[in-house]
Amino acid sequence: MPRIAHHIVMQEVSTKPYLLRAIYEWCTDNGYTPHIAVVVDSRTRVPMQFVKNGEIVLNISFEATSGLKMENDSIHFSARFGGVSRDIMIPVENVIAIYARENGQGMAFEAPVAAGEDNPQDAPVSEIVAPAPALSSVPVSEPEKKSADTGSKDDDDPEPPKKGGRPVLTRIK
Repeated sequence: MPRIAHHIVMQEVSTKPYLLRAIYEWCTDNGYTPHIAVVVDSRTRVPMQFVKNGEIVLNISFEATSGLKMENDSIHFSARFGGVSRDIMIPVENVIAIYARENGQGMAFEAPVAAGEDNPQDAPVSEIVAPAPALSSVPVSEPEKKSADTGSKDDDDPEPPKKGGRPVLTRIK
């Protein structure tokens, strides 16, 4: 009698939560302040008065949060806003960037797509974020450097970093 192999099909977990935890750890190991940029929707629990253009940027450092849990499907923590402690919940798919406040280094991700479009869980990390040249301290891997350096001559050059301002994420496609 022939044997029939039974394959259990398990849904593959996205790499995004692992990358978020890795950049968070890199920030804290280097004394930087990790921030996340989040697209706010009905599943996101954040103080709405701080949401601008459907997005919010949150400091997720140890000093700014209490009970931070970065799970595979969501990020939970408590934080003070205007002196009032608030419970925050962010679906991982709504995180569009994680970066160090001090130098802008980190990683950006595709924004979640609206209902009826392609599933954002299936989308790979689309963009690596590199700091403005004057802020570079962690090298971008060679494939990203090549694609960034060999862009067409019609591409607009990004604005140079402004001194004394907040760091700017530079998206490299």
